Amino acid sequence: MKKKALFFGGWIGLLSLIFLIQECWAGMVIEELHRDMEGRMGRIIRFYSEEQFRTDHPAGGVSTIIDFKGDRMVMIDHTSRSYVEIKFSRWEKEVAERLKKSMPEIKPKQRRVSVKGTGEKALINGYQTEKVEIRADGELIEENWMTRDVDFREVEKVMERVAKGFSKDFKVEMKEGREIYEKLKPYGIPILIKDYTLTYGLSPISVLEVRKIEKKDLGSEVFLPPAGYQRIIPEAPKK
Repeated sequence: MKKKALFFGGWIGLLSLIFLIQECWAGMVIEELHRDMEGRMGRIIRFYSEEQFRTDHPAGGVSTIIDFKGDRMVMIDHTSRSYVEIKFSRWEKEVAERLKKSMPEIKPKQRRVSVKGTGEKALINGYQTEKVEIRADGELIEENWMTRDVDFREVEKVMERVAKGFSKDFKVEMKEGREIYEKLKPYGIPILIKDYTLTYGLSPISVLEVRKIEKKDLGSEVFLPPAGYQRIIPEAPKK
């Protein structure tokens, strides 16, 4: 169960970056700390190259690989040296159906969102950043420490593809996130994100911190299951 939570938790972190690819396997590696659904900060490593994306959770011993062009998703359990491979389009559809069933049938309240730079500067993990405040109906909900030190076009291409899939099923729910993402763009990309909603506005809690960003050539093996791992064929759902 913990493994499944890590897979899903990784995608929450992925979607939080949304609301934020050269030829020949050129790519980007990002190491970050991400707060999971249980409130614990854990290390995550993300790999981006062309239309491929990989997320590693070293502490949990799991990895997720997505190949958009090949419509392929691979979930790897390093502890058992096994993996499951399915169509990414199928995964998107199943997740959307589960979310629709678990979410209350109440139309989300549309809020007036504002994004404003404060002019406050800080050097975080070697990156020059500016504090940017996000408010909803006037209430401070989040602060992002943004940097323009990094060219993030390779990452944005992958993130846009993920957002596109979910926005088809959750247009209303995604509207606010997309609006925040577009308004944050001029400030660069976030190195540190602090959330005020988790403590009812009393003090912010860090939910994501980028520790290192590195451009490097990524070989095809990064986006394949490790040699010697056993492929597990998932059982068809019972009708």
